[in-house]
Amino acid sequence: MQWLAFVQWPAMLVTVAAAWLTGSRGEQHRRWGFWTFFLSNALWIAWGIYAHAWALIVLQLFLIVTNVRGAKKNE
Repeated sequence: MQWLAFVQWPAMLVTVAAAWLTGSRGEQHRRWGFWTFFLSNALWIAWGIYAHAWALIVLQLFLIVTNVRGAKKNE
């Protein structure tokens, strides 16, 4: 499980990519952005469990809710 210590770096990169995509003018890019945010949420939750970062996990759960809301508004 030591490999989970490095999950924070891919999570950070995926989060940046998701922010870039959701800021796009194109609906398709924004759609991919929300799915990418879901992936980043999962990665952050996995790392948060490993690191016992409970506040980060709760934050990611709330961000999932906002991502669902944003994805629905994008349609």
